[in-house]
Formats: sequence, structure tokens, C-alpha cells
Amino acid sequence: MVSSLLFVLGIIVAVFVGFNIGGSNTGVAFGPAVGSGAVSKLAAGGLMAVFALIGGWTVGRRVVDTLGSDLVTGDPFTLSVSIAMLFFIGFALFVSNVFGVPASTSMTAVGAIAGFGLASNRLNTGVVLEIVSWWFVAPIVGFWVSAVVGRYAYDEIAGRIAVRQSDGPLLEFTPRPQLGPNTTMRELGGTALVVGIACYMAFSAGASNVANAVAPLVGNGSVTMNQGILLAAGAIGLGALTIARRTLDTVGNDLTDLPLAAALVVATVSASLVTVLSILGIPASFVVIATMSIVGLGWGRATRAEGSTLPGTPTESVGAPAATASSEASTQSAASTQSASTGFGTADEVAEEPPLAPNETAATAELYRPATTARIVLLQNLVPALATVAAYTVFRFAPFF
Repeated sequence: MVSSLLFVLGIIVAVFVGFNIGGSNTGVAFGPAVGSGAVSKLAAGGLMAVFALIGGWTVGRRVVDTLGSDLVTGDPFTLSVSIAMLFFIGFALFVSNVFGVPASTSMTAVGAIAGFGLASNRLNTGVVLEIVSWWFVAPIVGFWVSAVVGRYAYDEIAGRIAVRQSDGPLLEFTPRPQLGPNTTMRELGGTALVVGIACYMAFSAGASNVANAVAPLVGNGSVTMNQGILLAAGAIGLGALTIARRTLDTVGNDLTDLPLAAALVVATVSASLVTVLSILGIPASFVVIATMSIVGLGWGRATRAEGSTLPGTPTESVGAPAATASSEASTQSAASTQSASTGFGTADEVAEEPPLAPNETAATAELYRPATTARIVLLQNLVPALATVAAYTVFRFAPFF
């Protein structure tokens, strides 16, 4: 009877974790698409549910194995330990959603499990060192890739992406699909690109995050791998279709003025890195990688405006086209607001803005503000560190464990 109640409680806590993951990650993935009018909130929730399931089912298994069996040696995950572990993760997510702290679900999960491993003397230090090393490498890669794009390719990207909603439907079905009466091929292509990248981000979120909801339960054998993935994906979908509506409003319209082209660059770089790490079985933080990608993109734009060069890249004449004032101000706003969330908003395409005047280039130094970046990174690592300490303390000294 007691074991049955513990099992039910474990399922409830796992659903709670997945529910919060769906609520927060849907805004990150589909904020630009909803904000630009490409999809509705209901469609965003549905697509998030589908692609998170695909990501978890195909790639997320490796991450479940890492968290559920590789991080801690032996077979230490009793049902009560699993419930406590999921509670730490779920509570950290809840605090993150309520107070706007940009906590990483994956880092928090690893921290909680590592704290337990230290307390029980079963921590696999080799796996931990491998995971932590990737946590340092991936944001640096995201920063530099985005910086190069910001300096050398952003103007062309911004000029090609234009999602302006014309009057009337995008497509008509009579009975075959065809363009709406006012729809252009550029509008259709831009809309498809925005939605496609959002689905790609949902895929990467599912690949990385299903483990955070069910890895302890899979590790102790309470549920099978397939059952765990379906449970986590279902909870993520539930969150995407319910509480994510508010985060979509905040992320898509109110939170930040990051231009759509910049949001798509950051989303593509971040989602690609998270997907690659998930294939390697590394629990990755989309929050940290996306933040450093935004800073890198802004820094690349700033160095272009200032006429300097990126280390290790070809020199470029000072007379090259300068960054736009809109992109600077909006990316600066994005870097600041990342301390409250990880979402991306929309704005008019920067390619249509007037070029930056020479006497305005000094303002670009604020585009990648070191103090703001340091505060963001500190907040993103604080919650996982607290989860590690709390888990170690509870599992080391609580008699019932």
C-alpha cells in the first residue's frame, strides 16, 4: 500500500516537473512565431507537444540514461529518493517561473542528482566532469558562432526575412492549397521559416528536457524508458496547452524588442548545440547557450559598427555597411531582459532601418554589457548550485533517506 502511494506520488511530481517545462519552454520556442502572427497560441501548444515528443523519443533517451543511471553508480534510486529528487527539480522550476529567474532545468537536475551522489559516495566524477566541461564549451561556441553571424551575415539575413501579415488568410483551400489573395511568396516563406525553427526548438527542448522529469523514475525501474518518455512528453504538452499561453504573451509581445531575424539566429544556433549535446547524452542548458548567443550576436554587430575585427576572422574595411540603430537598441534590450526570462520577441525587420551614423558607434559598446552578462550568468548558476547543496544536505543528514 505504501509503495503504491509512493509510486502515485512519484508520477504526480514527474508530471508537475514536465508541466512546468512545457510552460516555460513553449514561450522560448514559439514566442517569435506567436508574436509575429505566424501561428496561434493553440497551434503553438499543439506543435510544442508533438515535436517535444519526437525529440524525447528519438534523442532524449541518451540524456535519460545519463541522468538515470550514469551519473550515479550502482542502483541507488529508490522510489522515495526519486520523489525527493524530482521535488528539488520541480520546486526550482516553479521558483524560476514565478520570480523570473533564468534557471536551467538540466543544470538543476544534474546538480540535485550530483548532490545525492556526493551524499551517498556514489557520484561518477568522470561523467560529471564531462558534463560540466561541455557546459563551459557550448556557450562559448554559441557566442562565437553568433558573433561571426552578427558581423558578417546578419544584414543579409535580416533583409531576406520579412514576416508581414497581409490582409486575409495566408493560404486558401479550394480544394487544393494556394496562396491567399494578398499573400506573397516571401511572406509564405518567411512564415514557414519562423514556424519551422520554432518546431526545431521544440524538438531540442524535448530531447534535452524529458530526462529532467522522469530520469529518476526510469533509473529505479518504476517506469520503462518508453513509458517515461510518454509521461514526460504528455506533461510537457499539457503545460504547453495551458500555462504557456501566458508565457507566450510575455515572450512574444511584451518582454523584449529583439528583432525577429536576431531571434531566429539565436534560436537556430542554440537549438543546434542543444540537439548535438543531447545526441551525446549531455544534459544541456538552452538558457545559458541562448543568453551567450544573444551577447555574441550583439557583440558581433557592435564590432562591425566600430570597424574592428573579430579575432581569427578576415579583416573588413571600415566603410562596410554599419549596424542599424534598431538592432543595437533591441539587442541591448534583449541582453538585459534575459535576466528575467529566456524568450524572444519581434520587431520590424532591421534591414529597413536607416544605417547607424558614425557618431553613434560609441553606443554600441553597451550592446554586450559585461556587468549585465555577469549578472545573468550568476543567476543562471545560482539555482543549480543551491539544488546541489540542498540535495547533499537532505540526503546526507535526513534519517529517512
